[in-house]
Amino acid sequence: MPIPERLKPAFVSTRAAEPDWTEEARKRLIVALDVPDARSAEATADRLAGVCKWFKVGLELFSAAGPDVVQALASRGHSVFLDLKFHDIPNTVAGAVRSAARLGARMMTVHAAGGPAMLTAARTAIAGLHDAPELLAVTVLTSMDAAQLAAAGVQRTPAEQVSLLARMGCEAGLRGFVCSPQEVAAVRTLTGPEGVLVVPGIRPAGSDAGDQKRLATPSAALRDGASYLVVGRPITQAADPVGAADAIVAEMAAALAV
Repeated sequence: MPIPERLKPAFVSTRAAEPDWTEEARKRLIVALDVPDARSAEATADRLAGVCKWFKVGLELFSAAGPDVVQALASRGHSVFLDLKFHDIPNTVAGAVRSAARLGARMMTVHAAGGPAMLTAARTAIAGLHDAPELLAVTVLTSMDAAQLAAAGVQRTPAEQVSLLARMGCEAGLRGFVCSPQEVAAVRTLTGPEGVLVVPGIRPAGSDAGDQKRLATPSAALRDGASYLVVGRPITQAADPVGAADAIVAEMAAALAV
């Protein structure tokens, strides 16, 4: 699916000219910087800058390095996906979203489980901001399966719960969602082509699933309608992170070209 023009990073590659689908794939890959300090994050991002443009700042890195790491990455020309999954009362989330929007991230997350009032408050909080980041509602974490949901008191299947939360988000005015690759086709049907769907739980064939439950390969997720793919450990913990990222980009490009 096409990416909205406002979210397309200005991508300057020092490599030789390559097919358009490879460049498109690079713009759709988000590398998760799940590292314990800003120095590691900046070094990893700089090392991979020739392969991709987007980097995710999540709870581990933000808790260790704070807002400064978002601003530092953005100032180095990287596009930042701030994945803090805000989940609180509507007024608190609205304030948090406004504050986070000033850091320079181009996408950020709230948790859809916060309910329609919270989602509406978050959307309203950034509606009037200049160059506001894309607001994404997280549906069901990729580490959750039916057993985990049942333990938390949710009797729906993951697919049913994702559908309920995505519909609620659409009704609150959001068109950006985070979901597993197993539900992305259904969410794409809900949002239409304008939806921005960010999909974690991506594992190249043969790689370790880790703590993820609902997975897919990069090519499968793109074919089902993902806008962006989030990949962490298969790249950052590889013996050759640049080579690992290049291989994922090549698989993505092949899927996009079909």
